[in-house]
Parts: sequence; C-alpha cells; structure tokens
Amino acid sequence: MPPAGPARPAPAAGRTRHNDPMAPLPEHPAHADLRHRWAAAVGGAEHADRYADALLARWAEPQRRYHTTDHLVAVLDRVDELADHADDPDVVRLAAWFHDAVYLPDRSTNEERSARLAERALPELGIDAARTAEVARLVRLTVTHDPADGDRDGEVLCDADLAILAAAPDAYAAYAAAVREEYGFVPDDAFREGRAAVLRQLLGLPCLFRTPHGARMWEERARQNLSTELKLLESSGT
Repeated sequence: MPPAGPARPAPAAGRTRHNDPMAPLPEHPAHADLRHRWAAAVGGAEHADRYADALLARWAEPQRRYHTTDHLVAVLDRVDELADHADDPDVVRLAAWFHDAVYLPDRSTNEERSARLAERALPELGIDAARTAEVARLVRLTVTHDPADGDRDGEVLCDADLAILAAAPDAYAAYAAAVREEYGFVPDDAFREGRAAVLRQLLGLPCLFRTPHGARMWEERARQNLSTELKLLESSGT
C-alpha cells in the first residue's frame, strides 16, 4: 500500500471484523478479467479460480475505501507497464495480488499477514518454494517501499504501488479522500498531523520512483501532488 495516514493505533477492546466466507462475492466489472490475469500468473494451476475468488473477496471487504479492487487493478496495470524492467514479471504480479490482501486500517501488521497468506496459498497452487519466498519478500517490501539497488522486481512493485501519487489532480484528490475515509476512526487533528508527516517524509526522499520509466514519467507530478496536499493540510489546521 502507498504510505497513507498516521501510525495505526491498537484496536479498541472488543472491536472485531466479521468476514462471512459463505457471503457471495460482490460483482465488479473487472472480475472476469482479473480471474484470467490470476490464472496466467499462476500458470493455469488447478483450482486457480477458487483462489482468485478468495482473494477478490478480500479486496471487496467493506472497511476498504482506497485499498479496493480498483487499487488491485491499477497496481497490476502499472506492473504490466513496467514489466520489461522486472526479472520475473509474474512473481511481481502475484505479489501485487497479495500485497494488500489483508487490510485493516487500524492494524500495523497488514503486510506481514498478507505475506504469510501468500506463503500458505501459493504452494497449494504448485508454486515452488523459491518463487513463493520471493512473492512474500516483495509483499513485505511494501512496508517501506525501499528496494535495494539492483532489486528490479522490488523496484517494479514499489513503483506500481506508488504510481497513484502521480495521478491527475482529480484522481489524486479522490485517492486522498478515500484514504481519509479509511482512517475515519482517527480524529481530524491527529489525521492531519500524521498525514502531513507522511507527506513530508515522501517529499524528503531523493527519489520516489526507482524504475527509469517511473522516474521519467511519474516523479515530477507526484511531487506536485504531494506538495499540494501538504499545503492544504497545513492551511486547514490553522
């Protein structure tokens, strides 16, 4: 996930989430295409559709506002756009499927739990141990979005996940509003402070994007968007 709001608090006592495994999957216009893309990424494994639907159900959970099926589609599209830079594009695609598969806005363990989900599911689909480990490593990398030099698969996944920062102004505003909705349990002042800290940290980085395409096509607009949002947050807090 892209860096979002303030640090997540511990969940309130008694707070629970209920996911009914028997509930029908809410339909989304991209579901048919996503099932095809999943099947291609797992090499046509037996029962691939069952696993795709289980993941799609996670991406459709009601607590999500930004980290939704639309975000999954966007990240997969950006991975395809950057695929020539990757060492193993299908491993990156699998990591995209899993990178926010577990998402509770008030928890700090989403990436770790998503990685562990991949470590359980992929061997059942016949994905070998090395590729499963690489998928899990990439999912965990989205905690920091800081791939090591030469980590081409990590660079592709992180750039794909952060590409929303370079969206057109109206799409970026919709992203920022959706993030605020996901953190609706955080008071306004605390959210402004936490979000502003995230934006300053991002703007302080020497580069947001590591692939040549991302650096060339997305860096400047992303910095403009981040600066604009930061100014709005600072002015709304005065």
